[in-house]
Amino acid sequence: MSEVLVRSFGTAVRRLREARGWSQEQLAEHADLNRSYVGEIERGRAIASLVTIDKLSQAFGVRSATLLGHCDALSDANALKGTRLAAIAC
Repeated sequence: MSEVLVRSFGTAVRRLREARGWSQEQLAEHADLNRSYVGEIERGRAIASLVTIDKLSQAFGVRSATLLGHCDALSDANALKGTRLAAIAC
């Protein structure tokens, strides 16, 4: 999994968590995960397995594809920003 995708997934998880007003601890409890692991995912330092993605999706009450779709949207937005920055730099 690319580094950009891992970071985008972590950002998507953090945004969904914050939108629900949950702490990392609360998300960890809902998803039956360790709080420090949730933090590592959010910071893009841990790669979530399919089982973890499923647990997070269930905790948020969304389909896994929806959670990954948030990640794709963030990744696309970051790619667009990078293209714009490259154009400005040239």
